[in-house]
Amino acid sequence: MSLTPDLTDAPSPAETAAVLDRLVDFNARQGFARERRPLAILLRDAEGAVQGGLVGVTSWSWLYVDNLVVPDVARGQGLGARLMAMAEAEARARGCIGARLDTYSFQARGFYERLGYSVTGAIEDCPPGETRWSMAKRLDRA
Repeated sequence: MSLTPDLTDAPSPAETAAVLDRLVDFNARQGFARERRPLAILLRDAEGAVQGGLVGVTSWSWLYVDNLVVPDVARGQGLGARLMAMAEAEARARGCIGARLDTYSFQARGFYERLGYSVTGAIEDCPPGETRWSMAKRLDRA
């Protein structure tokens, strides 16, 4: 089979799915079937509009926190810790043994460390002048 690289900054949804489908198939053949279940805890205002929250997935017995945002006006009230506790509780209910996330040096590493997360890796200058921290917490031991 002859393959030709085709660089694009606008892949179609079908093209993106074609790449992912091949990875999912490979992983399944290694014994790791795709099992992603969304998890979201939304912070809504009085009108019901989403003003922040936590978005992630559970997969392969782990919680993956993709985004956590508490609006500036609501910070310092414990909402971030409450969202994380709710997500971890739901992850445990789903049979997860751990949680992982990424944060940046200009974001909330100390916040996550206070919640029991440990740094598992770092990428310097990602973005330039900052550090991207990968963090994890075992839920089956906490």
